[in-house]
Amino acid sequence: MRLKISTSDNFFQHFIPLYFNSNRCAIYNSVKIKTLSIVGIVENKKVKILGFIVNPIAGMGGAVGLKGTDGDAVLEKAIVLGAKPVAPARALRFLIELKPFMEKIKLITGAGAMGEDEAKKCGFQCTAVGKRKEKTSARDTMEIARSIKGMGAALLVFCGGDGTARDIYNAVGMGIPVLGVPSGVKMHSAVFAVDPQAAARIVAKFIFEGLPLKEAEVMDVDEEAFRQGRVSAELYGYVLIPYEPYLIQDAKMASPMTESELRNQAAIAIYIIENMEPDAVYIIGPGTTTRTIADLLDESKTLLGVDLFLNKKMIAKDVNEKQVLEAIEGRKAYIIVTPIGRQGFIFGRGNQQISSKVIRKVGLDNIIVVATKSKLENLRSLRVDTGDQRLDEEFRKRKIKVIIDYKMERLMPVE
Repeated sequence: MRLKISTSDNFFQHFIPLYFNSNRCAIYNSVKIKTLSIVGIVENKKVKILGFIVNPIAGMGGAVGLKGTDGDAVLEKAIVLGAKPVAPARALRFLIELKPFMEKIKLITGAGAMGEDEAKKCGFQCTAVGKRKEKTSARDTMEIARSIKGMGAALLVFCGGDGTARDIYNAVGMGIPVLGVPSGVKMHSAVFAVDPQAAARIVAKFIFEGLPLKEAEVMDVDEEAFRQGRVSAELYGYVLIPYEPYLIQDAKMASPMTESELRNQAAIAIYIIENMEPDAVYIIGPGTTTRTIADLLDESKTLLGVDLFLNKKMIAKDVNEKQVLEAIEGRKAYIIVTPIGRQGFIFGRGNQQISSKVIRKVGLDNIIVVATKSKLENLRSLRVDTGDQRLDEEFRKRKIKVIIDYKMERLMPVE
């Protein structure tokens, strides 16, 4: 192992975990540093024990427009609205990507729907902890996470959203490296890979080659406030993640409410309104930049939902996937979205109502992306995670035009 520390006069205190995998244990050294570069933290190639937890209900509120599934009442409402499980399929995608290494990896999973079922479907050897249950809870997640930590896993991978990340943090803190396979509705935390395939690549590299560890924020929002159009995000703490910068999503960054930002948003909105086609349905996604379009049309748009416009009038508010598909049947339609600050996602984060079915029906050429100049300055590319691998690849084959001001556009690659 090589540990390089560069220091300056402006020191601060950190606890740095150094992983020696011959004993599968962590020794915490308290050192004063400014920047840290760790090379080859996981060097012993005999360590192949991987923890894996699936939150089977994560993400079910997305396509039906409920902005989360925290709480029994919300879950029941999601099911009534026709919500389908999301996390199990994304867990399978993650494990399928890991299949080339299946003979070298021993999985410790949650019992039943919390990881065991997906592992067995993919042919992995696994040890299941906990009890198989029809109805799982946050408490189950935390108990399984503690067990996995105690059984000497090198890494704990979980499939869920911010709520699941918070449960993992509460259970293990910084006691074991963790990684999220994105499967929730709201994913503001910096603990997630950009998609299930990226998560598998990170795991393989971490276990068999070594990656540096980095502290990452665990964020969560008040879902009830979120449903009412208020973002009440809170930093709950930090976990350690294997760090591969282009495969890990950053924490969400809110748009600054400066005068220049507001003017930029207004200029974009004016340009969009001037070019709206008569009799075409406009599916307008969440965000402050997209909300400005509605403001200038004297309509009250949902900040965090998806709304429908026709002939410059709102025709449906806070819609779900089914309502969108019904509204655009037999009509020309456009999708207007803005990337998430610092993450770059235009689909798959907080706007699952605009599903792969909706996108295919509308067509990639009828997608309009808007972003202020300041937001784009913090992005090297746009990202998509629709849950449809073929559709995601279609996006990645092209550059997307982004409207950044009145009659001003910029081409951005898609990753």
